[in-house]
Amino acid sequence: MQFDFTILGGYWRFLLNGVLFTLSLSILSIAIGLATGLVVGIARTYGPRWLDALLSIYVDTMRSVPLLVILVWIFFALPLVSGYSMSPFIAAVVGMGLHLGAFVAELVRAGLTSIRPGQARAALALGMSPMQAIRIVVLPQALIRMLPTFGSLLVITIKDSSLASAIAVPELMRQSQVVVGQTYRPFEVFTAALIVYFVMSWPVARAVDHLYRRIAHLGAS
Repeated sequence: MQFDFTILGGYWRFLLNGVLFTLSLSILSIAIGLATGLVVGIARTYGPRWLDALLSIYVDTMRSVPLLVILVWIFFALPLVSGYSMSPFIAAVVGMGLHLGAFVAELVRAGLTSIRPGQARAALALGMSPMQAIRIVVLPQALIRMLPTFGSLLVITIKDSSLASAIAVPELMRQSQVVVGQTYRPFEVFTAALIVYFVMSWPVARAVDHLYRRIAHLGAS
């Protein structure tokens, strides 16, 4: 069998549109996941027990259910209960954001509890409020310690965006499937998609790793 990558030339705009959707989906999902995870992680660490128990239901549920199932449920099943239907893109952003948020919450909780309690007590002794002690003293050090795992979560989110093809989001994987259906050239098309995902993910992993190497000493305590 002969391979002909030149056939991709006629579909580059179509595939580029898929790349843009993938980037948009990933960025918005990461933003929601970070905001949700940070709030939930802090609340579970420093909040009352009843709040920790309540939020643990969200965290455990999201971490236990496959992302694909969450996306399909939000897009197809949730409208039957709520009476409100979302576009495939919005459903994917919500599903991926909430799914990522559960993992970020546990990462934040682990990072916060890894900081020695004496630092928070010293901050309180200096006249800081509990929230100031967390924001100024504890959280910055914890965030540095979280960086390596956080980098992995970013890469996983970019890759998991391909699952949104299951609910017809026109991201890269979905567009690639359409092109394969028209050209019958799965090797060329999916190889190109593989390379593009690598190009999107690898710099993120390397950038986070490089940042961590430069500031890791600031998280030592």
